[in-house]
Amino acid sequence: MENSSKFDSPTNVSLANKDLVSSMIEYKAISVFLVLLICVIGIIGNIMVVLVVFITRDMRTPTNCYLVSLAVADLMVLVAAGLPNVSDSLAGTWIYGHAGCLGITYFQYLGINASSCSITAFTVERYIAICHPMKAQTVCTVSRAKRIIAIVWFFTCIYCMLWFFLVDIQVNKNLQVECGYKVSRNLYLPIYFTDFAIFYVIPLFLATILYGLIGRILFLSPIPNHPESTTERLREKSNKEKNGTESESNKTNNRNRPKGALSSRKQVTKMLAVVVVLFALLWMPYRTLVLVNSFVENPYLDPWFLLFCRICVYANSAINPVIYNLMSQKFRTAFKRLCKCGQVETQRRNTYMTTSSYSMVKDPTNVKSEKKEKPPLENQNIVPKNSDKMKVEGELYYSVV
Repeated sequence: MENSSKFDSPTNVSLANKDLVSSMIEYKAISVFLVLLICVIGIIGNIMVVLVVFITRDMRTPTNCYLVSLAVADLMVLVAAGLPNVSDSLAGTWIYGHAGCLGITYFQYLGINASSCSITAFTVERYIAICHPMKAQTVCTVSRAKRIIAIVWFFTCIYCMLWFFLVDIQVNKNLQVECGYKVSRNLYLPIYFTDFAIFYVIPLFLATILYGLIGRILFLSPIPNHPESTTERLREKSNKEKNGTESESNKTNNRNRPKGALSSRKQVTKMLAVVVVLFALLWMPYRTLVLVNSFVENPYLDPWFLLFCRICVYANSAINPVIYNLMSQKFRTAFKRLCKCGQVETQRRNTYMTTSSYSMVKDPTNVKSEKKEKPPLENQNIVPKNSDKMKVEGELYYSVV
């Protein structure tokens, strides 16, 4: 396989074969439509994930911090790999120059590797949180999650710098500018195998073992007592001994609280497991193709299969927000709040203006009657306090929304 082969091109996730499909208008139309559709949906969805976690205070959990890292990495893949693929198909040549070739190649592999590391990080975090709840009190924190994410991105940034020395623009036999490899096949094959092992095989092997242990805890045995819940039960028990009785509502809440916590943990774990399974399935065609073509003398370069592999890669970066919306009640509610925030803000402004207008055009006769029917002094001191409390609650409600 020669260096000028478009299968060797790092752009478009190494899956373009322009020499075979340049004259296929049908192929180009379908390719551009599907890639553009997936990229638009994925970019909007991943931006919403980042926004809801930053805006909503209740969503700032260690797991969601890793999901933000995954969303940023997926955004990078869609922008650096998906969108250039659309422009490359429409223009028929590389239009971003030498600097664009280096930068786009670097960022697309940075997003791919960072997404794999983020999946591994939240898998380990879920294992510690469920299987070792005592240790999770000090290990599974937001501050530690931020430090781990910083380490992940620092490592992938350094690792991916290798691509700056492996790619360059060149002119093919059809006088078309390409962004491709400038080294021999023997040098870049070890890089493919290293990526395959570090960013695909090892994360999936680790996820299989850890989710097996998590499933055994969640579905086959009682969940370990959480330290906070144990302390809360002791406090409630001491209060019960002091009061001598316990209300029916408290009994009901105590019975439902463990079930609710277990159900919530199962829901989050199922959602993250689905993300890992989709990562394995959607990346398998591309990884398998690269692995097989590395050993055969005549690589398999069917254009429609290449398009299928490329669509799977982009779909993996776009589908995660959809999974969060379908399987997580918190994310679904946060997405709805984010979509309706403009409507709520307009409604609050209209309510404020209506209230102000009403107070300004108040009937003077009603004011006089109110002065005559003034309640006693002690009642006056009570009513304003309640009204102030209601006002504060209203303000807090609108500020949260």
